[in-house]
Amino acid sequence: MSPIKLDERDIKILATLSREGRLSKSELAKRVNLSATPCWERLRRLEKAGIISGYHAQIELRQIAPHVSVFVMAELENHRASTFQAFEKAIDSYPEITACWALGGGFDYLLQVVTRDIDSYQRLIDDLLQRRAGLARYFTYIVTKPVKQAVLPPLDVLLAAPPKRK
Repeated sequence: MSPIKLDERDIKILATLSREGRLSKSELAKRVNLSATPCWERLRRLEKAGIISGYHAQIELRQIAPHVSVFVMAELENHRASTFQAFEKAIDSYPEITACWALGGGFDYLLQVVTRDIDSYQRLIDDLLQRRAGLARYFTYIVTKPVKQAVLPPLDVLLAAPPKRK
């Protein structure tokens, strides 16, 4: 499948929806300076191409439940493909692991964990170690306060043409 070509209006639609996903059809069209039908044709094209993969509510978790957010740097026992696969399969079974990124460099993975408290986080790690999922070492970083949390990187910056060299 060839990549879809995005123009300024497509980018404006994506940027607007990434900030305010609950806009009505008519309000989105107004915000991107299009009439309703062409705006929604573009939106359907972006969804069909897989560029828009879903719509989500941003929940203010501290308003509804006690929790702790933890980042974990994970290092595996070895770098065999089977170890990576076993680890990725194991962490997929923990809903408290809300994000995981494979890394190049010193550590193998960065995990984001959101759980009720430190005790429940430690039980998760203990369980992961008992499963023998390939985890050799881990380093825990507890979030003390959120400072900035963007839902999506700035599309206008990412998709802008690079400046011409002099």
